[in-house]
Amino acid sequence: MSEPSHKAPEIPERLKNQTGEYRVGDFHYDLPEDLIAQEPPAERGTSRMLVMDRASGALHDDRFANLESHLRPGDLLVLNDSRVIPARLYAHRTLVGDREKPTGRIEVMLTEPTGDHRWRALVRPGRKVAIGEHLVFPAPSGAIALEADVLERGQFGGRLLEFAPVNDFFAVLDQIGHVPLPPYIHRDDADSDRDRYQTVFALERGSVAAPTAGLHFTPAVLEQLSSKGIEIARITLHVGLGTFAPLRVERVSEVHLHSERYSISAGAADAIHRAVAERRRIVAVGTTVVRTLEAAALAADDGPIQPHSGSTDIFISPGFDVRIVGALLTNFHLPQSSLLMLVSAFAGSQRTGLDRVLAAYRHAVQSRYRFFSYGDCMLIQ
Repeated sequence: MSEPSHKAPEIPERLKNQTGEYRVGDFHYDLPEDLIAQEPPAERGTSRMLVMDRASGALHDDRFANLESHLRPGDLLVLNDSRVIPARLYAHRTLVGDREKPTGRIEVMLTEPTGDHRWRALVRPGRKVAIGEHLVFPAPSGAIALEADVLERGQFGGRLLEFAPVNDFFAVLDQIGHVPLPPYIHRDDADSDRDRYQTVFALERGSVAAPTAGLHFTPAVLEQLSSKGIEIARITLHVGLGTFAPLRVERVSEVHLHSERYSISAGAADAIHRAVAERRRIVAVGTTVVRTLEAAALAADDGPIQPHSGSTDIFISPGFDVRIVGALLTNFHLPQSSLLMLVSAFAGSQRTGLDRVLAAYRHAVQSRYRFFSYGDCMLIQ
C-alpha cells in the first residue's frame, strides 16, 4: 500500500528570490551520518521511494515495489547496462632500478582505460609514487598477478599506468581486485558486494562505480513492467570516479567534469527516436542515462539520436534545457555534487528546481530515508 502524500515543505528564507550566479555551496544540505546506507537492503527491490511532482513540487512517500503504478503503457524506460569492474587493487612499489625489492603497499584505483594496456588510476598514498616506478600486484597465493610502470603523474593522486600484457586482464582483475565501494561506505568490501553493487542487467564491463538507480531492479520487476506495456531500452555509460569527485571550485560556472565513455546501440537509438516521435515519455533510470541521452541529443543537433559510441563531459545544472528525458528515477546524492545539480536542473527551471530538490531532501532526512549508493530512491515525474 502506498504511504501518504505530503505538501512540499516550505522553502527557507535564504533561498527565496535569490538571484545571480549559483555557487557550489548553494547545493548544500545537512545529512546525519547515520542515514548514509552502509549496506544494501536485505532484499533487492525493497527500498523506499520518494515521488516528486515536477509541476508542483509535491512529495509522496512510496515504495520502489510500487514503481509500476507511477509508469504508464507506452513509457520508454532506459537503463544503463554498464558493468562495474573490481577496480580497487593493492600493489607494492619497487625501488627504481631494483625491481626485486618491493617496498610499501599502496592502493590503486583504476579509473579509465586509455588503450595499449594503459589505465588512468588514483594511487593512495600517492605522494611517493614517482614516474618510472614499477608496481607489482600480488595474487592471494603470493605470486605476482600483474605488473605496471608509472608513466605520468597527475593531480590528487592521479597516475598513468602501463601494465605488462597478460592473457586476460579482466580475468586477473576478477581474481585480485576488490569492489570499488564509495568512500562514504566505511567498511571493506565483502563477497556479497560483487552481486549487490551490480545491477541485474549489467552487461558491458567498464564502470568503476555503479549506476546506483539501477540497483533496485529485479528480474521480476522488469518482467512486470514489460507485461504492462512499458518498453525497455539499454544504453551504456561507463561511470568514472570523476562524476563523484569533490567539486574544487566555488562557482558552478567553473565546474568541469571528466569525460565518460558511452555507447548507444541501433536498437536503443530506434526506440528513443520512436518514443520522441510518438510523444511518449522517456523515463531515465539514473543520472548516467540523463547525461548520455542529453549529450546524444545535443550531438544530433535537433535530429534523431543516432547509434554511436563516444565520450561526454556534459555538465547539467539549473538552467540546462532537458529535452529528451521526461521522468527520472535516481538515488539521493551527496551535498554540493554535480549529480545533485543535475537533479535540480531536471526538477524545475532555474531556482525552482533547486528549491524543490532541497525541500525534498529535507523531507527525506526528516523521514529517515537511506542515502547514497545503497540507499533509497526518488522518482521525479
